[in-house]
Amino acid sequence: MVKATIKNLMAKKGTDQRITMVTCYDSTMARIVEESEVDSILIGDSLGNTMMGYDTTLPVTVDDIIHHCASVTRICKDTFVVADMPFGSYHESPEQAVHNATRLIKEGGAQAVKLEGGAEFADVIRAIVRAQIPVVAHLGLTPQSVNVFGGYKVQGKQIESARKLIKDAEAVQEAGASMLTLEGVPAKIATIITEKLQIPTIGIGAGVNCDGQVLVIQDLLGMNGEQVAKFVKLFAHLKEEMLNALNTYSSEVNLGTFPTDKESYKVDDEVIEALKSSSVGF
Repeated sequence: MVKATIKNLMAKKGTDQRITMVTCYDSTMARIVEESEVDSILIGDSLGNTMMGYDTTLPVTVDDIIHHCASVTRICKDTFVVADMPFGSYHESPEQAVHNATRLIKEGGAQAVKLEGGAEFADVIRAIVRAQIPVVAHLGLTPQSVNVFGGYKVQGKQIESARKLIKDAEAVQEAGASMLTLEGVPAKIATIITEKLQIPTIGIGAGVNCDGQVLVIQDLLGMNGEQVAKFVKLFAHLKEEMLNALNTYSSEVNLGTFPTDKESYKVDDEVIEALKSSSVGF
């Protein structure tokens, strides 16, 4: 696979090639993604739900993202890696945002950062871009705003909210964002935004006309079973396979059929005989 960079990902805009992105939080998954045809990995603050057991993304810290990001970037050489800026890491000031974005690049090894919010965070985006760090903006259903939205709800279904989405998209582009994630947005609204912008859009629950797509890797692999969002397609059903493997393992251990000689190490009979005749005994 050709090494993915921010420039060649952005160059897919307006072509018949789409950007493919998945979330990934550990080296085991990263090795698999690196061997695949997927362009990009997002170390999303969704790790709070997927890896840490939280109900929301809000408790996730910069240190959490750095820990998981470094696990991925130690493996990935060709896959473009984006790190999420978690809740509270860029909200105080542009200076705070640049400090934390820089940590994600230097300590986490990311090649870009992603942050939620529209025109109200244009100054933050500009500051990070001035620090020579590519920014992926994020609009629509922004999980860090769950307490404002009153839950995980599709955004842009009414005329005023749709207009705000379009204006915010234009604002983050003007501020210097390299790409824009659209989450939980009606497909026709996402199409309007995609056609208006010069930067690529990456959809998650935003229809087929975005310039790319992103999904949580555990969701698309079916590791969470059937309980997934409407916009997720199960490309595999690994939960059932994993359960079968674990139950078979447990059964074979209890029956004494695992491990067999094939999974055991051998020693010369002479060693055993010498042990029997020595003071060690048994």
